[in-house]
Amino acid sequence: MKRIAALVFAWCFLTATPAVSEELDLELVLLADATGSIDDAEIQFQRQGYAEAITDPSVLSAIASNAYGKIVVTYVEWADMFSQDVVVDWTVIDGKASAEDFAARLLEPPRRAFGRNAIGAALLKGKELIDTNAYTGLRRVIDLSADSANNWNGPTIHEARETVVSSGIVINGLAVLCRHCSGRPVAYDLEERFHQDIIGGPAAFVVTADSAATFADAVRKKLILEIAARPEDADKILQRFAQVQ
Repeated sequence: MKRIAALVFAWCFLTATPAVSEELDLELVLLADATGSIDDAEIQFQRQGYAEAITDPSVLSAIASNAYGKIVVTYVEWADMFSQDVVVDWTVIDGKASAEDFAARLLEPPRRAFGRNAIGAALLKGKELIDTNAYTGLRRVIDLSADSANNWNGPTIHEARETVVSSGIVINGLAVLCRHCSGRPVAYDLEERFHQDIIGGPAAFVVTADSAATFADAVRKKLILEIAARPEDADKILQRFAQVQ
């Protein structure tokens, strides 16, 4: 009987004790637009832009500039409220090899997200992925790219943003004006809508990708700003990047 009681106590202790999570500088969810305005060629174009950016020496320098020298990233394509596809699951990036592995896995899977815009549902999916992963970041960021600010189904953007930001997660944005090219919305200013309705949290920002030729550069700039913990480090890295262009 004593042995059974001891086993029960041990089981209760183990199940009540949370698993030890890996500590690092940043948990980053990349939410990429895969709605009806984005065709398959644009899906691959967008993935290629992120693959090039995540392996760029300036981005790796931003990662190395932080306390732990490592971040964890997941890439998700979003569409309607029932369609958010994790293209690449949480991956720790701490240098060139892990960044290249992430980039290679990003380019392989077929497209699996379809439907009309549900930005609110996408933001809540990002929060869920952060809440349930095995990592503890000094900072937590959701990065949403979109070529419009519409929300045709699912939770409202306002509801989702309040839920995400109140939990301590920052929302940044990539306003995509051109890929091959989807173009600028005619009814409103996309960057202004990002600022008013989508981004949130301390130092939240919007970067604009205004042409196919500059898409990867815009992603690279955005990643550096998100990854470098200190603004002065981001500024130095961006200045060096500008000098070699």
